[in-house]
Amino acid sequence: MDQPQPDFSQFLDIACPLTVCDREGIILYMNPASCRQFDKDGGASLIGKNLFDCHNPNSVAMMKQMMEEDRANTYSVEKAGKKKLIRQEPWYRTDQEGKRVVGGLLEMSIEMPEGMRHILRG
Repeated sequence: MDQPQPDFSQFLDIACPLTVCDREGIILYMNPASCRQFDKDGGASLIGKNLFDCHNPNSVAMMKQMMEEDRANTYSVEKAGKKKLIRQEPWYRTDQEGKRVVGGLLEMSIEMPEGMRHILRG
């Protein structure tokens, strides 16, 4: 039997929304900022529901592929006049053989302020 899910509560105080799902798309954790971000969709009541149900088939296929290939995805989006940087990446757990495996995905949404500086280094 696999080990219990990790404790994600260390992310409670992160100011940007963070949502975590397992490999089947079941939402395991939403920090308070994520609950507020998705308040109109149910907020904290979304925990335990499948996030694949609220994404289009292309997005679901991409998320599944990210888990299979153990890779991250970063993009920006604009909605209601707000620009956000979205980072999706696998999180890991230990299976019954002690092997590190992809446990699911986490998504962080960072609001980008108007006129945000971009610094070139190196």
